Amino acid sequence: MYLCAWVPEIGKSFADQLRDEPRQLNPALYKGLEFDGQSRAVWADVGLAQALIYADCDEPTAQAAIKRLRPQAAGGFVLPFSLAEFPAVSCTSIICSEDQLLNGEWAKRIARDRLGADLVELPGSHSPFLSRPSALADVLLHLAET
Repeated sequence: MYLCAWVPEIGKSFADQLRDEPRQLNPALYKGLEFDGQSRAVWADVGLAQALIYADCDEPTAQAAIKRLRPQAAGGFVLPFSLAEFPAVSCTSIICSEDQLLNGEWAKRIARDRLGADLVELPGSHSPFLSRPSALADVLLHLAET
């Protein structure tokens, strides 16, 4: 199960993949990030973080989620994805139709091409587990039953 997922390309680093296809992610993302003294990415613009990650969350939920954001080490961005192949299992990719962070058309194409995933589209933005947990739970239960 993949949820609003950025799916890596085997053998390539995140940095390489973004250089090859910069529109995977909303380019506005980079305006909101800064690097701290330990070279970790941190959200300097929490309003932008809210707009990109928690766009359809109510204000208290978005603010609580923003408070839990933590610095992210940059070292992993330059390491190649280490799997030789994706597991040979059936999978589903849940993509949200108003995702402001991940390019939906890219995500659909990659889920089909790299994973052979079945696609499910939910309304809403990048964090349906916060903004519409019942709808997400319904989809997950339906998928578990099939």
